[in-house]
Amino acid sequence: MLYPTQTHSLQELQQQAAVASKVYVQRDYNSGKICKFQTKFPSELESRVGKQQFEETMQTLNNLYAEAEKIGGKSYLEGCLACMTAYTIFLCMETHYEKVLKKIARFVKEQNEKIYAPLGLLLTDPIERGLRVVEITIFEDRSIGSGR
Repeated sequence: MLYPTQTHSLQELQQQAAVASKVYVQRDYNSGKICKFQTKFPSELESRVGKQQFEETMQTLNNLYAEAEKIGGKSYLEGCLACMTAYTIFLCMETHYEKVLKKIARFVKEQNEKIYAPLGLLLTDPIERGLRVVEITIFEDRSIGSGR
């Protein structure tokens, strides 16, 4: 498998690189309406990132969304407190779902910094696309720092 020899930082990509194309990983509705994304490796990424790395990223995202949507005693208690306080409790308290969404945002940022940005790719947090897709931006494989 061929990988670009040029590595980039996340900041360089966001500020200076030209977008070559975008890949969209769709939601997987085979399990119902739970938030789960397909783990099938897009052919557009074959020369950019390893199949195993991509699948691990998607599986971790799916696990985090499953954790966010898990209903347990804590979620039940949050609901009861919300009803008793006319939902004003959420002015001073984050819900379990909001906490996991922040965890997902940190995970996506970490994956971009450590894995995807050096390869000329950028993952977009699915919440920014309405939880419909995971957008992967592919940047042109050229020297980022070249002057014009």
